[in-house]
Amino acid sequence: MSGTEPVVVAPLTPRLHCAECRRGPLPLLVLEHNAPYCLDCADLGHLVYLPRGDAALTRRAREASPLWAVVVRPNKRRTRYERQGILVEEAALARAEAACLADADARARRRERDAARRAAEDVRFTAALAAEILRLFPSCPPSRAQAVAAHASERGSGRVGRSAAGRSLDEGAVTAAVRASVRHVDTAYDALLMSGVPRRRARARVAAVIDAVLTAWRTPPSQPGLTRTSCSPD
Repeated sequence: MSGTEPVVVAPLTPRLHCAECRRGPLPLLVLEHNAPYCLDCADLGHLVYLPRGDAALTRRAREASPLWAVVVRPNKRRTRYERQGILVEEAALARAEAACLADADARARRRERDAARRAAEDVRFTAALAAEILRLFPSCPPSRAQAVAAHASERGSGRVGRSAAGRSLDEGAVTAAVRASVRHVDTAYDALLMSGVPRRRARARVAAVIDAVLTAWRTPPSQPGLTRTSCSPD
C-alpha cells in the first residue's frame, strides 16, 4: 500500500455501527478518527469488491479505476492487518477483465516459463544447501543432508532455507536447519509437545541429544574409531 489510498477494514466479527448514519453491523468499514463509517458515508459505496488472487486483474483494475481502496482484515495471531483485496469502480473492473481475457494465453505461457525457471532454481539451491550441510557436517549421511535441504528450502514454507540468510548459505542458518531436523527426527521433542510440555522446556530437555548428534556429524568420518551417525530423513 502506498499510504494514499483509502483503507477499508473487514472486521472478524461485524458488530459496529456507522458513526454517521447508524446503520450496522458493518461487514466493511472505514475508520476515521477511530470512528467506524459505512462505505456509503465514506463515499466508497459505489465501488465493487475484487478479492486478491489474480495479480494481473488486480493491477489492471487498480490502474483503470480513478478511485480505489484496499480491503484488509485483522489477524489476531500475527497482530497485524492482512490484505484481502481491493474495491474498484465497476467499469474499471469490466475493462480489466476484458484485457485479461485478451492476453490470457500469453500470460499462461509466461507463467509456465516462470514456473519452470523457479523449479530449476529450487533444484540448484537445494543441491547447494545439501553440499553446504555436508561441508559443515561431513559425517551427516548424504541422504539425510538432501532431506534436510529439501525440507528447509521448500518454496513458500517460510522455513530457514527461504530466509535471506538461508539463501546466502549463511553458516548459522544452515546449522539452524540441521538442528531443527535433528530436534524433530532424532529426539522425543514432538512427543513432549504432544504430551503438553511447554515448548521452551521441551527444547531444554532434548538439547543434549541434539548437541551430541551435531558433534558426531561435525567430526570427519575418516578419523579412526568414529562411525557415521545415521538417522531417518525428516
